[in-house]
Amino acid sequence: MKTIESIIIGGGPCGLSAAIEQQKKGIDTLIIEKGNVVEALYHYPTHQTFFSSSDKLSIGDVPFIVEELKPRRNQALVYYREVVKHHKLKVNTFEEVLTVRKMHDHFTITTTKDVYQCRFLTIATGYYGQPNTLEVDGANLPKVMHYFKEAHPYFNQNVVIIGGKNSAVDAAIELEKANANVTVIYRGSDYSPSVKPWILPNFDSLVRRGNIDMHFDSHVTQITEDSVTFETNGVSKTIDNDFVFAMIGYHPDYDFLSSVGIDINTNSYGTAPVYNKDTYETNVENCYIAGVIAAGNDANTIFIENGKYHGVAIAQDILTKKQAPLES
Repeated sequence: MKTIESIIIGGGPCGLSAAIEQQKKGIDTLIIEKGNVVEALYHYPTHQTFFSSSDKLSIGDVPFIVEELKPRRNQALVYYREVVKHHKLKVNTFEEVLTVRKMHDHFTITTTKDVYQCRFLTIATGYYGQPNTLEVDGANLPKVMHYFKEAHPYFNQNVVIIGGKNSAVDAAIELEKANANVTVIYRGSDYSPSVKPWILPNFDSLVRRGNIDMHFDSHVTQITEDSVTFETNGVSKTIDNDFVFAMIGYHPDYDFLSSVGIDINTNSYGTAPVYNKDTYETNVENCYIAGVIAAGNDANTIFIENGKYHGVAIAQDILTKKQAPLES
């Protein structure tokens, strides 16, 4: 068993930022990441351009300099690798946490590779690994996907995109460029206000010209091997289909959070873990959450830009506890 003062689960930008802040305060910190560094960003579409400018995505006082106003996915991957190198962060990649058990004043963490003990634990696992699911017949067919990487494989294919926010719009534009036959099915009655303003005019133009078949006020009712059935204002329609991208959002791994002992609150605002808004400590003593996971289902309130600051409060609270004597 390896003993570490503080462990952070999740090696995304917010997890890296939390590690940097703890390291600044002399806290021995290890990041455990089930994939590669910034795993979620790696799975973004190949040609993804970020909504935010590079300075807002920067962490750890390391400048993120690009020629363009907004960086692309591959530039971000390079940048965050350089941050890890610059701060000499300890990151165990391709190591998945299986269980976390709280015993008195420490946590025992079992992974696919080892067992660790730590006094402080920060969970920064984000939400991208848990897509929201469709509750319709055929939703589990192999042709139904929740992540879009690039458009080339879908040349001349009939593709349905479910959803109407940024990920859906970006995918639709890329697929149309690759000569896919694109249909977008969206529950909303108009374009989502969250769609990037520099993308929406292009998308709307493709819809108006008939290059993309857009259906508002619609929802899918059935998916088969070669078709998709959906309703628009009570009228049902079935179209030929080869592939479906269900871009309907993601959510934190609530089962894992609950297994750690973290309370989950569900109310009119949605579902989210319970934590102290000043320190980000959960109801489990010495266990913190950082990044978008704190927003629960409402992922539009916390991003890299503000989630990266969670680590400052967490590190300060840990330092305060370190300086206080342990109860006998």
